[in-house]
Amino acid sequence: MNTTLLTQATEFQSKKVQPAMKRTLMLSMIALSMGGVSVAAQAQTQQQKEIEQLRQEVQALRNMVEQQKVQTAQTATAIAAVQRPAPVATANPVLKTAKGAEFNLYGNVRADASYQVEGTSRDLPYNHINAVALEGNSENSDRLRSTLAATRLGLDFKTQVYEQDVKGKIEVDFLGGSNFDNLRIRHAYLSYGNWLMGQTWSNFAVPDYMPETIDALAYVGGAVKRTPQVRHTTKFNPQTNLVMALEDPKDASITQRLPALTARLNHQFADNLNVSARAMGHEKRVNSDEEMAWGVGLGAKYDVVPGTTLKADYYHVKGDSSFVSFTNSGVVKQADGSLVQSEFDSITVGLTQQFNEKLRGTVGYGYMIFDEDQNYINALTNKTAANKELWQAWANVFYSPTKPLSFGLEYVYGEREAFGAAPNGSKTGEDNRLNAVAIYNF
Repeated sequence: MNTTLLTQATEFQSKKVQPAMKRTLMLSMIALSMGGVSVAAQAQTQQQKEIEQLRQEVQALRNMVEQQKVQTAQTATAIAAVQRPAPVATANPVLKTAKGAEFNLYGNVRADASYQVEGTSRDLPYNHINAVALEGNSENSDRLRSTLAATRLGLDFKTQVYEQDVKGKIEVDFLGGSNFDNLRIRHAYLSYGNWLMGQTWSNFAVPDYMPETIDALAYVGGAVKRTPQVRHTTKFNPQTNLVMALEDPKDASITQRLPALTARLNHQFADNLNVSARAMGHEKRVNSDEEMAWGVGLGAKYDVVPGTTLKADYYHVKGDSSFVSFTNSGVVKQADGSLVQSEFDSITVGLTQQFNEKLRGTVGYGYMIFDEDQNYINALTNKTAANKELWQAWANVFYSPTKPLSFGLEYVYGEREAFGAAPNGSKTGEDNRLNAVAIYNF
């Protein structure tokens, strides 16, 4: 019985436990399966993180390599720049003489034409207001004249002596001779430091303050004198300098034994105002008689507004006819052999307007009056050739379509009054002209 009971109990227990074990085993297998899935998922996530991190590290490495390449290239460029010489700026070709002096060639081709409406006794294309015919006496009206005599050729030189520049200029045109058709020297000089020696504009009769004209000889009241000279410039400051010179005025009316002494004080009051005061002294000698000639001058240039320039020049001179243009003879010999001197005042004034880059124009006026010294007048052999008064007024326009080319047109009217009358009783002559010019600069 006991055995039977035990067997039954065991079978009962076995029947009871087996389903429980199955459930436990099933749960364990599910848990194990879920755990495996979880572990696999975690492993996959970790692997993706590691791959992403590896990608980032590879990209960072690539960036470092690229930066290194750039730095290496920059370093190589810097080293090459240090090792090779700096580039030399390209300059215009420099012309040199056989002695090594640098020089520049310049000049122009100039054609002038003049139509004489009324007046003049000389067949000339340029101004000679002091000698125009008196009315009714051999006037040459309605005449056209042309010339290329004002064509110019020049050379500028430069070389070094003791670490300082020696500069020179040679300039010629064809306005020499009585008919203005011969080669002549305009400028020929050397300058070293503050010294100049040679022929150039007179230190006394400077052209800087004359209003612009087409006429190559300018108008009454102005001066275009070039003289052989030795001069020195003293610079007091950037605005002020004093120029002293010994000049040969080449006055054919006298026997010269001493040069003329000239002085010019230049001062710039402002950026738009320049002033020049001048003085001159010169011995005038005829045979054994001599007189002292002297003169003073004052010029100014004033830029009223940008593009508008006012110029004025004044002279008072006694006993000289060699510096200022269109004057009477400076000295005349009287019957007793003594000398008597001429004396005059002159002024020229003009306004230039720059309309634009290509077009500009000028209006100007010049006047000269001579002292009526009766002794001087009586000593004259031809009183109709000596003047009491001269004046001229002009207006011009210049057009430059391109830099090297310029074309100009000008109208001028002037009169002279002589000390003596012509056979027909006339004391007045007139100059009524139209001028034109074409210039090619090179």
